[in-house]
Amino acid sequence: MREPRRDIWVVIGALMLSLLLAALDQTIVSTALPTIVREFGGLDHLSWVVTAYLLASTVSTPLWGKLGDQYGRKPLFQAAIVIFLIGSALCGLAQDMTGLIAFRALQGLGGGGLIVLAMAIVGDVVPPRERGRYQGYFGGVFAVASVVGPLAGGLFVDHLSWRWVFYVNLPIGVAALIAVAVTLPAKPDRTRHVIDYLGAVLLTVAVGCLVLVTTWGGTVYAWTSPPVLVLALTAVVFAALFLAAESRAAEPILPLRLFRLPVVAVTSAMGFVVGFAMLGGLAYLPLFLQVVHGVSATLSGVYLLPMMAGLLATSITTGRLISRTGHYRRFPIAGMAIMTVAMLLLRTLDETTSMWLVGTYFFVLGFGIGLVMQVLVIAVQNVVDYKDLGVATSAATFFRSIGGSFGVSVFGSIFAGELASRGGNTAGPHAYAESISAIFTWAAPVAFAGFLLSLFLREVPLRTTTGATATEFTPHPDCADSSQAEIERALTLLMRRDPCARDLYADLARRAGYDFSAGTAWVLCRVAREGHVSRRTLAERAGVAVDRGTPYTQPLVDRGLIERSGDNLTITTTGRRAARRLVGIRRAALARHLDGWNPDSNPELTALLTRLAAETVGDDTGATIL
Repeated sequence: MREPRRDIWVVIGALMLSLLLAALDQTIVSTALPTIVREFGGLDHLSWVVTAYLLASTVSTPLWGKLGDQYGRKPLFQAAIVIFLIGSALCGLAQDMTGLIAFRALQGLGGGGLIVLAMAIVGDVVPPRERGRYQGYFGGVFAVASVVGPLAGGLFVDHLSWRWVFYVNLPIGVAALIAVAVTLPAKPDRTRHVIDYLGAVLLTVAVGCLVLVTTWGGTVYAWTSPPVLVLALTAVVFAALFLAAESRAAEPILPLRLFRLPVVAVTSAMGFVVGFAMLGGLAYLPLFLQVVHGVSATLSGVYLLPMMAGLLATSITTGRLISRTGHYRRFPIAGMAIMTVAMLLLRTLDETTSMWLVGTYFFVLGFGIGLVMQVLVIAVQNVVDYKDLGVATSAATFFRSIGGSFGVSVFGSIFAGELASRGGNTAGPHAYAESISAIFTWAAPVAFAGFLLSLFLREVPLRTTTGATATEFTPHPDCADSSQAEIERALTLLMRRDPCARDLYADLARRAGYDFSAGTAWVLCRVAREGHVSRRTLAERAGVAVDRGTPYTQPLVDRGLIERSGDNLTITTTGRRAARRLVGIRRAALARHLDGWNPDSNPELTALLTRLAAETVGDDTGATIL
């Protein structure tokens, strides 16, 4: 496989830095929760510090994805970073639990945009077949955040203040904002679109009510109490209204037609289960370490290192294997099976469990998670049209996030109920251990449900193109992007993504069946373009001495493809046919980039593609290879 281009790595680096913000904030707060509760009180509201963030990021995810599809992802991505930083600053300044929860929701609003837009931007610049390796590095970001977050949170709590778990986002966020501004390309033109505000509001109300049901049911209110029943009924009504609105919306934030694709339907269900079991369970691991085993906040982060090691190893390795083989189905199946085993192991933890055994169980959990998380995004992005890339990515993220919101809420209710039955806040470590064990008792069958779902995941061959240009070639009736100049700009941009000139000409010659060097292939195309040219002129274009060009021209003379008369080189009829063959291969290679585009229905674009292929084979940029 060809090494990734430097410009791709620059973009990926900026995205990873930005994604670190959102990933870090999902984990760094966990070690600070006991300290926050001691300062503000309200143990029964502890889960809401996590849930508020997850809920806001969840309900905003589809809107971020759709707006990115409509108006370009760079400005939306920058806005998400700014909102996230404002929320972080306000969280650090919070004076009570209510304010902290509200500001966490604001953070989540920005965090939702960071995650989904980062994933979608990868889809803009990398084809699905190669996307695995990059998504694997993103999985590594989550792995690092899963441990660095609690570790950093513990250090801040022990040596500074819990408020620094939020303030630390500010310098990282500013660096990410600068990196994104410098590295990410912007969409040059703005197109008029219809924003589905109604769908966004209906979805927010429906999801919010459902989370309140799972949070308050069985703890604050009885499951059959009027508040819980009213919330449940409201959630059902607004969910039905949302489905009706999306079926009629001009540009729905969550197009229902996507779920007719089996891969999208299965991965969405799996994403919900993964979020439910993973995020719901992980939120209570630092609490187990601090209260049951009596370790400090800092050490609780250290003890989570094995989980990061497992997640990091499988996430990166899985991504590389997917890129190399083109197969992805086996990984989530294995991952969900391992996650199920990990949950069963974690339910056995108590105050007598040795720390090395705890670390082993954490490693198994991370190993399973790393096999699943990023693969679901790759599978979804591979089966949708480019115009739906952002909204499809947001759908995958949405269901994982909503699963996490439900998981934290449901497991929080289970934990609070179990702890209350064992003495409440005054209970000892044994009671906390049993209460947390109950969480994983429920998480195990949830993970197993995900394993069963993974068996229904179809494997669709991974595309080798991004599909970006194909979408740019589908004119919108009211859009200036349909102009000839815009189409030519898009094609030119596509050709810039091609390999260096030496690789290009060597590949063209090989595909045409010639044993030419790259330089000889360029000379043939150059002479064919001009009909006849002097050796001196060719040498001047390449910036080399005339004699240095002889090894490249002589093979063409020997085969009768060009004639040499003194200092002049002239193309022969046979040589012109050979040059046309190279141009035709170049055109076919460009056409393969336009995945899903039908040339027969776009004669103007066909002619433009042919012209650009001819103009760029034998042009001055290839002279540098002599």
